[in-house]
Amino acid sequence: MLKHIPNLLTISNLICGCLALYFSFHANLIFTAYFVGLSAVFDFTDGLAARLLKVSGPMGRELDSLADMVSFGVVPGSVVFHLLEDSLLSNYAFIALLIPAFSAYRLAKFNIDDRQLDGFIGLNTPTCTLFFISFPLISHFQPNHFLNQFIEMPELLLLFTILLSIAMVLNVSLFSFKFKNLQFQDNKLRFLFIVLAIVLTLLLHFAAIPLLVLLYLVLSVFNNYIAE
Repeated sequence: MLKHIPNLLTISNLICGCLALYFSFHANLIFTAYFVGLSAVFDFTDGLAARLLKVSGPMGRELDSLADMVSFGVVPGSVVFHLLEDSLLSNYAFIALLIPAFSAYRLAKFNIDDRQLDGFIGLNTPTCTLFFISFPLISHFQPNHFLNQFIEMPELLLLFTILLSIAMVLNVSLFSFKFKNLQFQDNKLRFLFIVLAIVLTLLLHFAAIPLLVLLYLVLSVFNNYIAE
């Protein structure tokens, strides 16, 4: 029975993704964000459970990618489509389809790329999704925050849609949050990011999410530079 726990968690990710898509179709982007958050939790815990129970295998990996394609590919594409459709750039709303298209390519590549066992090559789909799903949360819960003036710029949303879609398939190493041990020397970049994430979240709440995604990219590129 225990060996099925990781797959059950992955299926829970998929179910939450489907519910997020349902609310997205009904223009309820707040509930969409809630269920994406739950999908992210299940996506993190299924791999953790598989490692703890030592039941990792190709079946779980394929199922995980299929679930991620819905939760972190189709759903963010739908969210961005709605945001663009309600803007002055509604004619360009279909650019949002770049997100599920590049997500599918990224997930397929991930499954056959042995270099991504300890880190990522290209931006991972959950991180990309969190960036876009934060927009309706900031607009709803923090309407007076200075970031809203940027969130409400459809040109900027269009630009980030294109850039982050491309970032998912770039041949650039990004650090992951898989801890092999708790030694500071081996995980100093991870610990640094976690501390910054806690501080920024306490100070900025939902507004911290897009900033943390950009910070994650900057730190990863900087880490690659100093490692050369």
